[in-house]
Amino acid sequence: MTTPDTRRPRPASDILRTALRRNRGAMIWGTVLMGLYQAGETAFPIALGLIVEHTMRDRSLGSLGLSIAALAVIITTVSLSWRFGMRILQKANTTEAHRWRVKVAGCGLQPVARDVDLKSGEILTIATEDADQTADIIEVVPLLISSLVAVVVAAVALGLADIRLGLLVIVGTAAIMSVLSVLSKRIGSSTQEQQARVARAGAKVADLITGLRPLHGFGGNHAAFRSYRKVSTEAKLQAVTVAKVNGAYAGTALALNAVLAGAVTLTAGWLAFDGQINIGELVMAVGLAQFIMEPLRLFSEMPKYVMIARASAERMALVLTAPPVTTPGSEHPAAGGDLEIDCVRHGTLRDLKFTVAAGEFVAIAAYQPRAAADLAAVLAANVPPDAYEGAVRVGGQDLGELSVEAVRAQLLVNPYDGEIFAGTLRTNIDPSGSSRTVPEAVEASMLTDVVALHRDGLDYGVRDRGANLSGGQRQRLSLARALAADSEILVLHDPTTAVDAVTEQLIARNVAKLRRGRTTVVITSSPALLDVADRVLVLDEGVVTAEDTHRNLLAADADYCLAVAR
Repeated sequence: MTTPDTRRPRPASDILRTALRRNRGAMIWGTVLMGLYQAGETAFPIALGLIVEHTMRDRSLGSLGLSIAALAVIITTVSLSWRFGMRILQKANTTEAHRWRVKVAGCGLQPVARDVDLKSGEILTIATEDADQTADIIEVVPLLISSLVAVVVAAVALGLADIRLGLLVIVGTAAIMSVLSVLSKRIGSSTQEQQARVARAGAKVADLITGLRPLHGFGGNHAAFRSYRKVSTEAKLQAVTVAKVNGAYAGTALALNAVLAGAVTLTAGWLAFDGQINIGELVMAVGLAQFIMEPLRLFSEMPKYVMIARASAERMALVLTAPPVTTPGSEHPAAGGDLEIDCVRHGTLRDLKFTVAAGEFVAIAAYQPRAAADLAAVLAANVPPDAYEGAVRVGGQDLGELSVEAVRAQLLVNPYDGEIFAGTLRTNIDPSGSSRTVPEAVEASMLTDVVALHRDGLDYGVRDRGANLSGGQRQRLSLARALAADSEILVLHDPTTAVDAVTEQLIARNVAKLRRGRTTVVITSSPALLDVADRVLVLDEGVVTAEDTHRNLLAADADYCLAVAR
């Protein structure tokens, strides 16, 4: 694996353009229908003015009936265009938000991590709230255009009655938009900061949930809670700031729109009083002054939503445009399943060197837990090959030269804190539904008592993070999943720390039996697992200091005896 070239980050505008481009069909139809809706809304007071003018002039029942029919057509058009227009736009909005959620989540779940300074809780916030707010641009643009249509229709209609009324609407709208554009920029920056603080609070929650048990163990839970209270308070205060800015924006928009409507009404009244427009045109002007409030409100709010969508798109770009930490190779390992660690230096590891032959069962007794964690991280490819010295070879091929698919197919590293997912026992053991060794894995991991305890057996429901299972049951379930994968090389990191000694002894024998003929490495201090291994490597201060069978080491090495004896 090699370090990738630095790529030019894709700006938020590209994300917004992509969303607009692939939804242009829905947006065109939505714009047409919402334009009809706004035009119908604006046509209503115009029709009323014409009705008043012609009724007073002709005083004909036929003209009155025709006028009522025209109003019915306008009302029907308004109702249907709104219903179907919003249905089209909201469907496109929801679909687009789902696309971005999947894309952001896919980046977060890729086997090769991306070089972005964000935690899982922050990525979750980006994949939910930011994806939704970015997709709002699908509705914002058609509503902006349709509101503009209403303002233009009103300005033209008023201009036909008197040019001064039309100019008043145009100039007033331009002035309102100029004032609000300044506030909308403040909303965008405040919203971006709020989303960042909410994301940090979410990341802190995720960290607390993961480490709650050990925190309780050494009494650090109160300090952790105080830390969360601090970040959550910051998020709350920023949310209040955003709410204040939004309130100021909405209040300013409403006040300016009311001033414009009032100015149109007063100007029309003065013109009618002066005899420059007739009664029908006065009714039309007063009606438009009232009806134009709604499209003006929408028109003035759209810049705010555009800035919010842009701020959210910028946060999504942090994930979507971040380069991977490393670029995977394309090679495949040779058949056999041997594993070689050649002079690896990383963290606490110091020129670590050993080889596990194909089909061998090797246990590693690490005197320092940090060294065990560093070794597991290197083998799991959680540490990029260019971030440590030396080489890890699988089937004679450097790990950095292998494709991700080849590594995952050949080598499985099961961590001591393997995740348990909401679902059933069966879906946790065999997520893909393709394993042929589920019964053997259940038996080897001693999960049989958990299966027998429930009427549903393997179909027993499991809550998120295994909340309805004990610590030992969760650990055995994770072990069963690793065994069911039946990989060529299996690395287990402390797989039995939460089970009793008798169960641990049975698991050790079962794992050795099930994995016979396949390469297995167990990083552990369990005497039971150490005893069933073909040989034991002692890892002390980052290097292998001794190598023999468990019983020979017990007899000859006092430090080893002290470290593993229970």
